[in-house]
Amino acid sequence: MSGRIGVLLANVGTPDAPTYWAVRRFLSQFLTDRRVVNLSRWIWLPILYLFVLTFRPLRSARAYRKVWTEAGSPLLLHGKAQAQAVQKRLRERLGEDIDVCLGMAYGTPSIGSALAALHSAGCERLVCLPLFPQSSGSTTGSVSDQVSSLQGALPGEIELQTIDSYGADPSYISALVASLGEAWQDGQPDALVLSFHSIPSRYVEAGDLYQQQCEQTAGLLRAELSLPSERIHLTYQSRFGPVEWIGPSTQDTLLHLGAAATARVDVVCPGFSADCLETLEEIGIAGRQLFESAGGGELRLIPCLNDRPDHIEALCNVLEAQIQRAPKSAAP
Repeated sequence: MSGRIGVLLANVGTPDAPTYWAVRRFLSQFLTDRRVVNLSRWIWLPILYLFVLTFRPLRSARAYRKVWTEAGSPLLLHGKAQAQAVQKRLRERLGEDIDVCLGMAYGTPSIGSALAALHSAGCERLVCLPLFPQSSGSTTGSVSDQVSSLQGALPGEIELQTIDSYGADPSYISALVASLGEAWQDGQPDALVLSFHSIPSRYVEAGDLYQQQCEQTAGLLRAELSLPSERIHLTYQSRFGPVEWIGPSTQDTLLHLGAAATARVDVVCPGFSADCLETLEEIGIAGRQLFESAGGGELRLIPCLNDRPDHIEALCNVLEAQIQRAPKSAAP
C-alpha cells in the first residue's frame, strides 16, 4: 500500500430536521434522481411537484419526529459513529495514511463535501463503500454515479475504486448472526422476518441483481441460524406509489402473522447498515401496531448493526480487501 488513501462511506441521507420544508428539500433531491425514479420526466415531474412534494413531506415529517433524537437524525448519528470507528480500526490494521469520511447521496454531509475533505487531506486513492449490503442501481448505482462525476472534477489524478456489495461477506453474516443470538438470550421468537427494502419489479426485470442478492443474504442467514427455516420469512418493505414492487410485502406478512395470533415475531433488516426511519418508524412503530392490531402478541425490532464492533470489523475486512488490490493505474 502506497500513498494516502481516502475511504468514503456513503449512505442515502436524511433531512436536516423533522420539519415539512427540510423533509421537502430532502425528498426533492431524492425523488428527482433518475436512478431512484426511472420514469419519463414529462410524466414524473408534474406528479412530483404537484402532488408528492405537496403532501408526502407532511406525513414523512410526522414519522421523522417519532424517531428524531436530541442529537439529531438516527441515520446521521450512526453514520458518523461508523466513519469514526472504521477510520480508527483501519489505521490500526493498515497504518495512519488512511482517512475516512461519511457522505450522503442526498442531504448533508454531501458526497461532494466528503470527497473535497479527502482531497484536502492529500488522499491519492479513493475507495468508496456504499453502505448498502445488497447492490441496486437505485442505491449503489446512484452513489457511484455521483462519486464518479465529482471525482472527475477534483484537481489531479485520483484513483477511484467502488465496492459493489458485501451482503454475502462471511464476517457480515457472522455479525448479523451474533446480533440475533444476543437478542435471543431470553428465547427464540415464533417467527423471524428478514425485511429488506423493496424496489420496483421492472428494475429486476431489466437486470438489477438486488433481489438475487437479498435472497443470497437471507439464504446464508438461514444456514447459520438454529431457527427452523419455515419460521423465517423473507419480505420487502418501503413500497411507494402505484407501480409493482418486489415482494412478498413486509406489511402483508405482519398482518398474516398477527391474524394467526403469533405470540412473538422478531424483525431484522439485513439490507440496512444503520437504523433509520425505515427501521425505527416503519417497522418498530407502524409495523408493531399493525401486527398487534391484527391479533399478534409481541413484535421486537432487532437493531441494525450500526457501529457494533463486529460490524465495524466486517466493513474493515471488505475495505482492506479492496485497498490491498493494486490500483488499475499501478498494474503492469
